[in-house]
Amino acid sequence: MSVPDKFEVLLNDPHLAPELKAVAQKVLRSERITFDEGVLLYEKGELGYLGVLANHIRERKHGDKTYFNRNFHIEPTNLCVYDCKFCSYSRLIKERSEGWEYTMDDMLRMVTNYDNEPVTEVHIVGGVLPQYDMQFYMELFSRIKAHRPELHVKALTPVEYHYIFKKAKVDYATGMRMMKEAGLESMPGGGAEIFHEEIRDQIAKDKCNAEQWLQIHEEWHKLGARSNATMLYGHIEQYWHRVDHMERLRELQDRTGGFQTFIPLKFRNKDNQMSNVPEVSVIEDLRNYAIARIYLDNFDHIKAYWAMISRNTAQLSLNFGVDDIDGTLDDTTKIYSMAGAEEQHPGMSTRELVELIKQVGRHPIERDTLYNVITDYNNFEFPEEVKPQFYKLPVIN
Repeated sequence: MSVPDKFEVLLNDPHLAPELKAVAQKVLRSERITFDEGVLLYEKGELGYLGVLANHIRERKHGDKTYFNRNFHIEPTNLCVYDCKFCSYSRLIKERSEGWEYTMDDMLRMVTNYDNEPVTEVHIVGGVLPQYDMQFYMELFSRIKAHRPELHVKALTPVEYHYIFKKAKVDYATGMRMMKEAGLESMPGGGAEIFHEEIRDQIAKDKCNAEQWLQIHEEWHKLGARSNATMLYGHIEQYWHRVDHMERLRELQDRTGGFQTFIPLKFRNKDNQMSNVPEVSVIEDLRNYAIARIYLDNFDHIKAYWAMISRNTAQLSLNFGVDDIDGTLDDTTKIYSMAGAEEQHPGMSTRELVELIKQVGRHPIERDTLYNVITDYNNFEFPEEVKPQFYKLPVIN
């Protein structure tokens, strides 16, 4: 059944609550829903209903196209001055024996390891430590760009920038300009967690607050640059906290237009201080993707990290508003696996990623970081794999 047919069935359903029917009609007319309607979707929206609405928006924006990129991660350290309760990845400085701290040369070697690979992006994010200061990252970015100018540097979250700018005694606008001049090209979306202070104070009290996170992105957008945004969901927050979080993002996007992608991040409870909090179900994951797609009408893309939620759930998400499933990764990130993600060694070849997308009837597009098309894989034929040659060895009597 096509999306218009499903919408027709939905709107003619005598059992659908009038307020949910009103939201569906707004979506059909491309009208923005309100804060209260966002909460309503979380409280009363069933999975099938939300899927019809979200998929309608997804296909209106992108058709069947589903994006991915070829990237690798550098995680400078898992040691951190902050003590986020949900984090399975970081270790406090007093736990140094359980962590790693890469040097500048270590990280540059990681970049050169990909010299003969068709990757388009290096994604740099990790813990916060004093030695990884403003000068360190400016030199790192500039040396990466000097070595491989076409490699897109997507690096560091406002949590890291807030710390290093404060240490360097520069304001956000100056700091972001200096980073851009050094070679920074876009920002990932991490560190947002949940914006509302009553939740943020419980799970991530010491690091930058919501206003600071948003201000750093705004200064970056003023430079004509792009960034992503995230939300950590499925822990101690209530539904209205999620809507409040997305509302703040929507307001900033109205002002700047600088966000590319929204990425809901599922709370995982392995080996962290919130291990007593149960994880939400796959159904709730899909509902959350769908509501994000409906609410964030001014965001072009909704992304699911296949490495965090599993390949199968990522496939399902493509019918619930998601149009991007991230990159090939090549097992270069530990952030998801250490939190208990299904993918303990997250790496996928381009061929595997293309097949994953095609299996659910979607159109795979390899993109660069800024969503320029690199390769359309819809009718792409991969070369036959070379079969190993076996030779008869001489027998010595």
